[in-house]
Amino acid sequence: MRELIDVFLNYLSVERGLSNNTIISYGSDLVKFSSYLEKNNINSFAKAGRENISEFMFAQKEKGLSPASIARNLVAIKTFYRFLVRERILKNDPTAVLETPKLWKRLPEVMTLAEVEALINSPNLRSSQGVRDKAILEMLYASGMRISELANLKIQDINLDVGFIKCLGKGKKERIVPVGRKAKEALSRYLNITRPKLSKGQAQSEVFLSRIGKKLSRQSLWKIIKNYARIAKIKKQIKPHTFRHSFATHLLEGGADLRSVQEMLGHSDISTTQIYTHIHKDRLKNIHKKFHPRG
Repeated sequence: MRELIDVFLNYLSVERGLSNNTIISYGSDLVKFSSYLEKNNINSFAKAGRENISEFMFAQKEKGLSPASIARNLVAIKTFYRFLVRERILKNDPTAVLETPKLWKRLPEVMTLAEVEALINSPNLRSSQGVRDKAILEMLYASGMRISELANLKIQDINLDVGFIKCLGKGKKERIVPVGRKAKEALSRYLNITRPKLSKGQAQSEVFLSRIGKKLSRQSLWKIIKNYARIAKIKKQIKPHTFRHSFATHLLEGGADLRSVQEMLGHSDISTTQIYTHIHKDRLKNIHKKFHPRG
């Protein structure tokens, strides 16, 4: 069973071009499923029926897994079985009649403009690290990039003269995103003054480097953001994706059209982008309630 999982994961990587994080998640979910089958004396995916898959889901629920995690487990299993049938490894797909549970979409946490300003202005620009971190925060808010996209951003992906950056997003899809004046200034200062000191003469293609001249990892970028959120005394939990949510929401509040925001975020489906319109509507309702005489 593990061999079939490996074949499937290779397919996701080579033919589907999915990100490493997605492939790791699928692999983890499928190994967990295969272990469950083995414990119940089922040594082949062909011998697992709809009842076994449903029982596995209930077992995950009893372990305390969130509805979102359980739904992700089922998506991984359904995708896996479709692959096995398409490759003619199996004749029947026991997941064909199983529905993925509908989940309530939770509205993402968004920073206020004041919180964004406080966070971005937190780094100490008298230090090389502060100059770098200021550029990181400015770029996240200016572009709506995912943290992995920022970590993998390369020198050749930046055109400060025109004011655009090239992002390599999910599924290795490229998109061009404009960046504003403040982000350009912060990035230019970092590239011209600080980055040469950090690179220590090494030929590194990534934009953002650590103190020892290596590429900054996603985990390091996460720690940087958490540290400045603490310095800025922001009480809500700030994650890298909070910048992306704030970027989209503030654009829509400023009058940007949904299609343009979709393109800048790199969403393949506009329904994914539409969640930000709900945030915008909620804000308008709160303003109406607060200021209207009969609110």
